[in-house]
Amino acid sequence: QAQLVESGGGSVQAGGSLGLSCATSGIIVAIDTMGWYRQAPGKQRELVALISTGRTTTYADSVKGRFSISMNRAENTVYLEMSSLRPDDTAVYYCNVVYYTGVTRRIAWGQGTQVTVSS
Repeated sequence: QAQLVESGGGSVQAGGSLGLSCATSGIIVAIDTMGWYRQAPGKQRELVALISTGRTTTYADSVKGRFSISMNRAENTVYLEMSSLRPDDTAVYYCNVVYYTGVTRRIAWGQGTQVTVSS
């Protein structure tokens, strides 16, 4: 079972920047995708950005042009660089990985890190 630990959350003012990191550990044979999701109070968890091992990326429309996802495959670490932050970006951000142990496909989640953007 993979374990994911997020770091880099905090409080910033609108227009500022923040970078998140997610480090994985445990036995992983191969990774399919790594990504970031977020959940604001009273709302469903939503996809923010996703990156495949082949470096194909997907972004939510609300963050396109402002957020950038990247991966260090050798270290199985995923990053999210956030700029031009807005108050509605405030949420708990969760790291996600889809991976394989042998032939079994598994999904793991981090515990979440709070991002707060003030006006």
